[in-house]
Amino acid sequence: MKFVDIKNDIAFRKIFGNENKKEIIISFLNAVLGFTGKRKIVTVTILNPFQLPDILKYKTTVIDIKATDQNGHYYIIEMQVADKGNFEKRIQLYAAKAYVSQIEKGDNYHLLKPTIFIGILNFNFTKSKKYLSQHITCDPETKEQLLSDIEYNFIELLKFDKTIADCKNLIDKWTYFIKNAENLAVIPDNINDKGLSEAYGDANQMSWTKEELELYDYAKIRERDEYEEREKAVQNALEKKDIETIKNAIELGLPNDSISKLTKLPIEKVSELVNILKNK
Repeated sequence: MKFVDIKNDIAFRKIFGNENKKEIIISFLNAVLGFTGKRKIVTVTILNPFQLPDILKYKTTVIDIKATDQNGHYYIIEMQVADKGNFEKRIQLYAAKAYVSQIEKGDNYHLLKPTIFIGILNFNFTKSKKYLSQHITCDPETKEQLLSDIEYNFIELLKFDKTIADCKNLIDKWTYFIKNAENLAVIPDNINDKGLSEAYGDANQMSWTKEELELYDYAKIRERDEYEEREKAVQNALEKKDIETIKNAIELGLPNDSISKLTKLPIEKVSELVNILKNK
């Protein structure tokens, strides 16, 4: 078998947004949130299901899944492969908009249902050493939680280092799947959950259509281009900072070797920049 990269836009939407296999998203939500017994999610409505014609039409993808459960609770599951800045601001705005959109002007407030955001992040975001964290509003002294309708959960993939043998509970197995599927050749033996088994089946490239695979490859290329653009922006920012530092050093009369130590740039690069700046 050859599995897709679950972090890919198309793969993420196809697997978690499959209307015909809702047990996948139900299993994942219950695993992340630790819902059991009466709290367990048993049915969901996917509000933005994976539909290839729509994705092809708009030439873009939305890398989140929105769903509601049998109690009307609203869920947002988002895959974020890179920290593009102001992430914490955006998700708070996103969750707040989803919360207020539940009612129209003049509706009673009691109609508002909890909104739960789940972010699957391929970068470190929180200070927690654990890969799974929950963030809620509460009194820091008494721990009283009066404002309980919006919560945030994060799976930080870089903090997850368990082998499949180390995965004892369902959330461990789900996280292992999301992080490692593209590097696997077979479905692990200890997968005994129907939803996760279905997810592995949907991640098998042999089950994909030609059009889906082409869009999957296009998303990989686009992601690589975006990464290179971010790296270039960072490099340009660093070079601009170095130039300002060198300008100040020239005004202070510092020699090139001192400037090299100050900027951590090779002496040859410093000499080149100093000559350029002095001849401007």
